[in-house]
Amino acid sequence: MRERMAMRQGCGTASGARAIVVMGVSGSGKSTLGARLAAEWHAPFLEGDAYHAAASVAKMRAGHPLTDADRWPWLDRLGAALGESARTNGVAVAACSALRRVYRDRLAQAARLPLYFAFLDTERAEIARRMSTREGHYMPPCLLDSQLATLERPTPDERALTLDAGRPPERLIRDLRAWLGETVA
Repeated sequence: MRERMAMRQGCGTASGARAIVVMGVSGSGKSTLGARLAAEWHAPFLEGDAYHAAASVAKMRAGHPLTDADRWPWLDRLGAALGESARTNGVAVAACSALRRVYRDRLAQAARLPLYFAFLDTERAEIARRMSTREGHYMPPCLLDSQLATLERPTPDERALTLDAGRPPERLIRDLRAWLGETVA
């Protein structure tokens, strides 16, 4: 609750830097929302997929889920880049699955500043439909069930807002701005 109040009052962190992670399973719309949010705020957008090791991408492309050992270095690279970007630019946005609480904590530890999470959630059937129609992405639809099995929805003690991924990005951005309680820019 204190972090929410600090954001509403424009305090953010001691340095004023803010970082927002758009999270959810593959196909939930993280990249779409994150890129639009960053553009609206004139902030850097970090695509979490770009921080995966080549071996991890190959593993997923082959239909094999990642292990925690695969994820730790990825989360550390992304978190460090997100924190540095937020400190340099005042605000930064990233797209990252961040499926488990321990992954979200790891991102925040690497970022060295509090993170705010926008969790995109919707029905499995909608996610499966989206995954089956997108082209050129390494994550095959067969890994959706493993992502859903891994998913730990954010709890009330986390700085997280759950959003209906079936809604248009403009509505989601409005909801996120209202939750943060201020204009970030």
